[in-house]
Amino acid sequence: MESNASRRSYPYPYNAVNPAQQQQQQQQPQTQTQAHASQRQQHGKEIYQYDAPWPVYSMDWSKNPADQKGFRLALGSLIEESNNKFQIVARTDMLDGGSMYHSSNQQNQPDFTVVTEADMFYPITKILWEPWKGDSRRPDLLATSGDILRLWELVDHPRYGSTSNSINSSSGRTSPQYHMQQLVKKSELANTKQTDFCAPLTSFDWNETDPSLVVTSSIDTTCTVWNVETNQAKTQLIAHDSDVYDVAFMHGSPDIFASVGADGSVRLFDLRSLEHSTILYEAPPQQQNGSQANTSNPLLRLQFNRNNPNLIATFHMESTSVLILDIRYPSSPMAELVKGHQGCVNSVNWSPTHATQISTGGDDGQVLVWDINHPGSAGSNDNHSSRQYSQRYSQHASPRLVQDPILAYSGVAAVNSLSWSRAVPEWISVSFGTTVQALRV
Repeated sequence: MESNASRRSYPYPYNAVNPAQQQQQQQQPQTQTQAHASQRQQHGKEIYQYDAPWPVYSMDWSKNPADQKGFRLALGSLIEESNNKFQIVARTDMLDGGSMYHSSNQQNQPDFTVVTEADMFYPITKILWEPWKGDSRRPDLLATSGDILRLWELVDHPRYGSTSNSINSSSGRTSPQYHMQQLVKKSELANTKQTDFCAPLTSFDWNETDPSLVVTSSIDTTCTVWNVETNQAKTQLIAHDSDVYDVAFMHGSPDIFASVGADGSVRLFDLRSLEHSTILYEAPPQQQNGSQANTSNPLLRLQFNRNNPNLIATFHMESTSVLILDIRYPSSPMAELVKGHQGCVNSVNWSPTHATQISTGGDDGQVLVWDINHPGSAGSNDNHSSRQYSQRYSQHASPRLVQDPILAYSGVAAVNSLSWSRAVPEWISVSFGTTVQALRV
């Protein structure tokens, strides 16, 4: 993607040819065309694509900053029957030093290769790789939520599926050529005394400051904080009046987290003082036939800004806009991203490196990147600008409307999820239907 004063979108589908560019290349001398081809190869592709055998719902990038480790994605299926899948895919040209990719015709090689797969009964509502601890010798850990919270260890094993402790496909099918690792189930965490039923988990978050802590949200109105090193629940609290849809730790804090739910509120909690919580925002009552209804408009997702932890992004169910909240000024949003999406917003992700940039995905198939300080332009991305913006907001009751995204990509179907890589921050992954694409930004 490139930044322009007006919104710029990809005009051609994945791997399609730009007719104007093709005509221009045909008119150029052969030597010049070869030089341009060499230049394109040096810079790499703008889009990498993986076509999964099932609809993809949950997705997360590896946190490992090494190139070969960082360009891996964890994927979860959305299948109504009880045969869901958990996959790890890696960029093919980075596997085994690229020998697999370059040893044969590159035209026939897929962009991504499945390195391992596990069977799941229920769909995975969220996947996260463990926060990076700076030690490349440690095995990769992942967590998944669904019926319960599960921890997984990703280990090397050339004889795929040959050991008894592996969680791999039992369908008897022939393993793909490059299955080279195993997902080993490390623990299952469920804070319930009933063995036959537990309330499904809608989401969870892994604390980066203290990676021993994971917080989960559930449809039973509760949030539970787990110590994943001892496999014990640290605390469980009633977070909302109804279903809790998402939960997230504040970046840089081992104690503070926020949640959203069906009651339409954003609530802030502190593990050091759980006697009370702070209501940061409450949705106004829904309008029905010109009169106010008693039901609130649910909030589906939230995420803290990594570079300015005072900011939270969230959005309502069946809404085309995204709200930006400042926890220092509760009750009213500081900004609202509007007029970008023509369909409901499904996902939101802050930039891992730019304090004022955020990406959104929706039912209209669009992936948009916004700058909350400078709508319609590239804008500034430093924390000073964000602080000035918050100070300006404190003097005004109504949110600032951000109407023009700075980047845009149009997919072929509704966006189910998106993830902005922290290890390789120039890449955003997006899933729509059975397709996963990594987009260079």
